[in-house]
Amino acid sequence: MGGRPLEEADLVDRAKRGDVGAYEELVRMHQDLAARTAYVITGQAADAQDAVQEALVKAYRALGRFREGAAFRPWLLRIVANEAISRRRSAHRQVNLALRAAEGRLPGDAVPSPEGAALEQEQRREVAAAMGRLRPEERLVIAYRYWFELSEAEMAQALGCARGTVKSRLSRALGKLRGILVEGQAGWGEGKQVTLDA
Repeated sequence: MGGRPLEEADLVDRAKRGDVGAYEELVRMHQDLAARTAYVITGQAADAQDAVQEALVKAYRALGRFREGAAFRPWLLRIVANEAISRRRSAHRQVNLALRAAEGRLPGDAVPSPEGAALEQEQRREVAAAMGRLRPEERLVIAYRYWFELSEAEMAQALGCARGTVKSRLSRALGKLRGILVEGQAGWGEGKQVTLDA
């Protein structure tokens, strides 16, 4: 285990005592993930940024209620997600999410052929379009697990539910996503299969 949990606990303790610099460091540690979480829900960069800013203010004000020994990241992500959902609902907008998979590859990854790259790009577009048809809560549970790589325990804390509920929500969301992709699978050509595992 790295130094993050101890350092994070120390920063949270200092922030609770009024150390603004400690809270700023916590924000720096988690702002990218917070922004991605908000974007998954809102589908709009500007709305996501506004939701994150408001959530960070709310989190700072709520630090006194932060449970000693709890993990900060899932607690913060829950506040961010709630704020993003609230903003989306209050605006009464139906926004289709266009998640983009990272274009960069890890060092050592094989470079795909032009045909392979085109196929991957098309499949990413299909998945993004299918994700856009899910409810924000469904997109969020999938994103927490597969894009943000949160553990089940962190997901449960961020979503405010039991681990078993996380599993069932993820399973239902993946089933719905799989169904949407199967509907459009005819466009993927012969022999293509949709494989999404919980």
